[in-house]
Amino acid sequence: MIDIGSLGKRIADARHDSGLTQKDLADRVGVTAQAVSKWERGGSCPDISILDEIADTLGVSVSSLLGVK
Repeated sequence: MIDIGSLGKRIADARHDSGLTQKDLADRVGVTAQAVSKWERGGSCPDISILDEIADTLGVSVSSLLGVK
């Protein structure tokens, strides 16, 4: 089971580490900045079909985004 709050925090942390704004990330993966904000606040999670693209954009693995050790 994935905790969407933790997933959102990992996305936010990776985004900050990569120096991207929410709009930058949104533009690169084809969603709105509002969607990225909602992910980061734990209000929703990204569609599984774009997890690879999010991870690649942020320079991390999908496993690390999902908190898999």
